[in-house]
Amino acid sequence: LPALPLISELNTLPDAQFLAAVNLLFETAPPLAQRLLARRPYTSYEELISVAEAIVLDDSRADSGHATALTDEEVLQVVNAHPRIGAPATALSTLSQREQGGGGGRTGDADPVALAKTLEQLAELNAAYEAKYGFRFIVFVNGRSRAEIVPVLEERLAHGRRDEEIRTALEAMIAIARDRLNKMQ
Repeated sequence: LPALPLISELNTLPDAQFLAAVNLLFETAPPLAQRLLARRPYTSYEELISVAEAIVLDDSRADSGHATALTDEEVLQVVNAHPRIGAPATALSTLSQREQGGGGGRTGDADPVALAKTLEQLAELNAAYEAKYGFRFIVFVNGRSRAEIVPVLEERLAHGRRDEEIRTALEAMIAIARDRLNKMQ
């Protein structure tokens, strides 16, 4: 796993290195990373993620009134920074590849024929989701196989509303960041 610098080091890193470290938690989402950079220093990574949560969910109460709301376009940039579920390994960050199963081997992903079918289903569902909502489907995989994600994506595609889906995607992104932090500490 990539390593995060100590929070005291993060606070003093040159901008580019700070952004690279933050991208480990949130993928490469410049609108969010730039706002986090502007809010240094942090007392902990938990605080940094809480500030990110306040920014992306536009919850100024959670951030003592300091959150700088993202524009609608920036929200889409942040959501779309996460790779598609089932994307080829070459399109995934190291952490996303591990979270998505790294090419198989998880329960439900071990059979190559079944995996190929699942990946085809995910590609079709991702395309339908993006056509309907205008952004990528994001879910906190949390140990589930790709096959187990298919019904989740189908349900959200069939019954979701755009505003609910944006919030769900942003909440998942924060859950992913917290999980990554736990694994890197």
